[in-house]
Amino acid sequence: MIPKIDPIPNATRAMAPKDWVVVLAKYREPDIWRSVFELAITAGPFLAIWALAWWSLSLSPWVALGLSILNAAFLLRLFTIQHDCGHGSFFSNRKVSDWVGRVLGVVTLTPYDVWRRTHSEHHSGAGNLSRRGMGDIMTLTVAEYEALTPMGRLQYRIYRHPLMLFGFAPGYLFFLQNRLPLGLTSQRRYWVSAMSTNLALVVILGTVWYFGGLMPLLLIFVPSTLIAATLGMWLFYVQHQFENTQWDQDENWQVHDAALHGSSHYVMPSVLQWFSANIGIHHVHHLYSRIPFYRLPEVLKDHVELEDSNRMTIRESLAYAKLHVWDEKSRKLLSFAQVRALSR
Repeated sequence: MIPKIDPIPNATRAMAPKDWVVVLAKYREPDIWRSVFELAITAGPFLAIWALAWWSLSLSPWVALGLSILNAAFLLRLFTIQHDCGHGSFFSNRKVSDWVGRVLGVVTLTPYDVWRRTHSEHHSGAGNLSRRGMGDIMTLTVAEYEALTPMGRLQYRIYRHPLMLFGFAPGYLFFLQNRLPLGLTSQRRYWVSAMSTNLALVVILGTVWYFGGLMPLLLIFVPSTLIAATLGMWLFYVQHQFENTQWDQDENWQVHDAALHGSSHYVMPSVLQWFSANIGIHHVHHLYSRIPFYRLPEVLKDHVELEDSNRMTIRESLAYAKLHVWDEKSRKLLSFAQVRALSR
């Protein structure tokens, strides 16, 4: 049974979403030393565990594999720091943010400038039914789904199946799709971003292969990347795919309203919140993306009315994974079974 949550607590209703922008603006300034510290305590352990796993190959491949699984958590955190760089929230200096993001983009297999553009499309159009297609997970309305041919429905069901979204898609996205600036191939800067990232990867992975052979790649690089990619895919999914999320046609869509009511507050244990760099406080992030991740808990502490907005636990999120089609009449995300019941 899908849990029921109040998407818009009474306290949150009292303030219009666009009014929160003024309130949240005071949290936007990053602390350069805090940012450097967060980067150091993430990149440092990541590199150290990589080196330890490589060394442990001479003792046991299972030890190396176990360390690579642990390192996936640090890789995920590096990606979220890259994410902050893309929003210009990690350092006050935009050039510094961009170059740190580009370096991290090599580690995360994500061409930074390509990703920054597609992710900005996601932020500027999240919840807008007229602007789907770039930087998001495709979601059809009930009317659109029912208008498909039987083959079209099958294709959509396969696309939305958990084995596809969290099994095949993460590896395809990070190992293959990110090698080309798909959707942006007409612009030179995105080719430069993708190809320079690819070249750096060839040099780094080629060096690893030259000195260590295939085993470091197969038992350290591939597992940690796949696990981090899968965790990242799951987080991205649950941040906008829940029963009471919000989608509207362009004429009724408003960016701040969609940010607050169409993004979740994913509540996780402290250790998971640390490794995901507070990305679960996603409704606040969408309301004001220039807030550094380490200041997001400060926002909730100062404004408790935001604490319960679209609050979602891990257990609840598992139930939402079976919701795939947006019903414009009930304004809820439905499962395929619920759509069949509607049609009957």
